[in-house]
Amino acid sequence: MTKGRRKLADLEVIGARIRELRGEMLQEELAASLGISQGQLSKIEHGKLGPTAEVLLRLAEKFGKSADWMLTGKS
Repeated sequence: MTKGRRKLADLEVIGARIRELRGEMLQEELAASLGISQGQLSKIEHGKLGPTAEVLLRLAEKFGKSADWMLTGKS
């Protein structure tokens, strides 16, 4: 990151919000409903990979939370 530029997305925080939404549901279950692998969901939840727009939209629909909330924490 260059000096003076702020970080636009904190993948670890985004992943933690998605983990919070998942609750007691197994990663395998949520991943299957999102059309991704369990490994991909694990990487998203641990901040190693950003969720695609499609995954964000599917999560928003499934849990009734906005994609904006998942990305920024703001409703």
